[in-house]
Amino acid sequence: MSLGVAIALIAVALIVGAAVSGFIAFNQGIKHRQRIAEAAIGSAEKEAKRLLEEAEKNAELTKKEKLVEANDQIYKQRQEAEKEIKERRSEVSRQERRVNQKEESLDRKINSLERKEDSLQSKLKKADDKIAEAEKLKGQQLEELQRISGLTTEQAKEYLLESLDNELVHEKAVKISSYESQIKEECESKARQYISLAISRCAADQVSESAVSVVTLPNDDMKGRIIGREGRNIRAIETLTGVDLIIDDTPEAITISCFDQVRREVARIALEKLIADGRIHPTRIEETVDKAKREVEHKIKQEGERAVLETNVHGLNHELVKLIGRLRYRTSYRQNVLDHSIEVSMLAGMMASELGVDANLARRAGLLHDIGKALSYEIEGSHVQIGVDVCKKYKESPDVIHAIEAHHGDVETHTVVAALVQAADAISAARPGARSENYENYIKRLEKLEEICTSFDGVEKSYAIQAGREVRIMIQPEKINDEKMVIVARDIAKKIENEMNYPGQIKINLIRESRVVEYAK
Repeated sequence: MSLGVAIALIAVALIVGAAVSGFIAFNQGIKHRQRIAEAAIGSAEKEAKRLLEEAEKNAELTKKEKLVEANDQIYKQRQEAEKEIKERRSEVSRQERRVNQKEESLDRKINSLERKEDSLQSKLKKADDKIAEAEKLKGQQLEELQRISGLTTEQAKEYLLESLDNELVHEKAVKISSYESQIKEECESKARQYISLAISRCAADQVSESAVSVVTLPNDDMKGRIIGREGRNIRAIETLTGVDLIIDDTPEAITISCFDQVRREVARIALEKLIADGRIHPTRIEETVDKAKREVEHKIKQEGERAVLETNVHGLNHELVKLIGRLRYRTSYRQNVLDHSIEVSMLAGMMASELGVDANLARRAGLLHDIGKALSYEIEGSHVQIGVDVCKKYKESPDVIHAIEAHHGDVETHTVVAALVQAADAISAARPGARSENYENYIKRLEKLEEICTSFDGVEKSYAIQAGREVRIMIQPEKINDEKMVIVARDIAKKIENEMNYPGQIKINLIRESRVVEYAK
């Protein structure tokens, strides 16, 4: 063998030996580890057995303790239950005793009530006997009273009712007089103070205006020139202005007649301009009338602005201002409506200031209260309704519209401002010299006043005096006594208020007079 082979064999042998020796060592380590594991397992089994025995002992002890505690708890609960049962039994016993006592008490009360019922039955029987006896005595006494008085039962009832009615009338009259006196004492002095203060602070001129205007001529020859050839000039003037020219024997004057003051004013201005110019013919007349109309329209606007400034009323629609200016050419019972409206505005504002009410609203309502009269010639309806419609159209406030609607009593006043405008309107219209009316209407009003007063039962005569501001009524003393006079006077005043239209107020004066006449022979 060669050396290389020998070396290889030796190497292989060494490797095999090493592997065998490593395998033997590995087996020995495994066995050693197996022995250690078996020893650890045995020790663990012993420890587990020991722990299991200790756990069984502890569990047994715990079981015994819990059984003891449960027995104690059961014993306590049993004692509490027995105690509660004992208490409830005692309570039931007490309740039974109380029920028995109440039953005994009820029995005693029932017996007592039965005895009382028997007693009441006997008393009721006696009472029935006494009532029957009283009815018998009442009948006998009634017969005796009828025999003595000579009146039947119905007559006696009527007599009592009449006496009661008279007593009630007396008491009612006394109460009415008392209330009226109290109200007058509290209100009359303040009302007089406010109204007199407002009147004294408002100074307004009153000028009576008629339905005609007079134009002065420089000479009587001018009449012929105004008439013109075959009357063409006068016809042109009358046609363009809508007035009547009255040319008579009055020296140096021509009368213009028309119910519409605006048209009459236009004709007057046109005539004065024609007379001053001297050129009078149809073409010139037409030009002059147009100028006069523009002048009157401008004057109407100025009058409206003057009224607004004078009354310190601001914020009015410009169309309303024009309508206020037109009131300058309207009269009511010969009282200028614009002056009347300004006066009402000032009076209402002054009274509102004294009462602590909105004075601006009162002045505004007073200035507009008769605005409908500016259109009453053009629109059908009362001036109140026309004024309400116009103010609604131009968005006036509801308080102003209500004051316009209520100032003649067409509707009931719901605001203080409406009442103040109504009072101011009456003050302005009823003042002496403020208004005039024709004789026929005046006579009819007084006759109506006397007729209303004499329509009441017990009124003998009535006399309207002081231009209808007072009525004296003679009553029959045997029909109306002193107490009933108060009620009759109030009823007459109410009927006059409901059936008549009149400025201011009317004093109702009742006179009751008894006379005895005897002759010595």
